[in-house]
Amino acid sequence: MSNITAKYVEEYIRGLIPLKEDFLFEIQEYAYKNNVPIVHPEVAQLLKVLTMMKKPKRVLEIGTAIGYSALTMASCMDHDSRIITIERQEDMVKIAKSNIKNKGYENKIEVLKGEAETVLKELDEKFDLIFLDAAKGKYKEFFSYFIDNLNDGGIIVSDNVLFKGMVATDELVIRRKKTIVKRMRDYLKYISNHEFLETCVIPIGDGVAITYKKEVK
Repeated sequence: MSNITAKYVEEYIRGLIPLKEDFLFEIQEYAYKNNVPIVHPEVAQLLKVLTMMKKPKRVLEIGTAIGYSALTMASCMDHDSRIITIERQEDMVKIAKSNIKNKGYENKIEVLKGEAETVLKELDEKFDLIFLDAAKGKYKEFFSYFIDNLNDGGIIVSDNVLFKGMVATDELVIRRKKTIVKRMRDYLKYISNHEFLETCVIPIGDGVAITYKKEVK
């Protein structure tokens, strides 16, 4: 239970997702058994739909983990599209690269190891979609580095923005998570009131924010 929606609603939404052992099933099972954080099933489905609608040629992901979300998006992209994904943990990078190679996407997905702030400073290409799923207390900091790399008309998908419901109410806030909650609230307020952005927060998974970068004329 994520504290974002009622359990019966969450179960119903997940029950609508077709049950099939697709090519990512084994990676999903590995993540569950080894407590590796990956996107919730309904968020993975949202990523698929957004990718199909947007048809991005270039995608940036911040927070690779074992490559599950990158592969989810890649499976819905055109053959000439490309994903750059950033991960700081060496063990995750090794597993992600192995998963990506095993699934035949090594020419479409590039994993860059390093701290996001450092890697983002060095990127000089443009992206159509950016998926943000890294350190929750640094979303606004990351944003300041990548916003200029997002094309006008591009989309930012930020995961875990309601953070187990704590961002929405102080009643759920755990003392050791106060700083993360404060920073996430600040991030959501910022992207919701930015002059050149349009943002919608959706209460699925652990909370997802979808942000559209307006075309500046």
